[in-house]
Amino acid sequence: MDPQELEALRQRYVELIGYVPPRILARTDLLARLDPELLSLEETVRAHAMYPKCFDVKTSQLMLFGMLLVLLSDAAHLHARAALRAGATWEELSAVVNLAFLFRGLPAANRGAQIIQELIASSEEKS
Repeated sequence: MDPQELEALRQRYVELIGYVPPRILARTDLLARLDPELLSLEETVRAHAMYPKCFDVKTSQLMLFGMLLVLLSDAAHLHARAALRAGATWEELSAVVNLAFLFRGLPAANRGAQIIQELIASSEEKS
């Protein structure tokens, strides 16, 4: 894959999250060299699913945060960060954690609170 095309692809993650997460960096690096066509297909499907016309970015990211939190996925942190960058409030993130608690219990509540606290700390460091 052309280096400029790869950079443009990665820039989408920077715009959404603020940086390119290590796992995404590894996947895009590997596929850009070994199977650029698959990388393009993956990213096309990802963009189509992640940016539905009926939801704004904030709403999509809040939903993804909740879905991933219920799964106790590490990626929940990335989507909480993306939701914040898209305009979500601490109250909205907390409400999503509360919804996840209903169906996943204390593990989701604990992980969600940890994610929010980490994001608060990070935002205070930048201030």
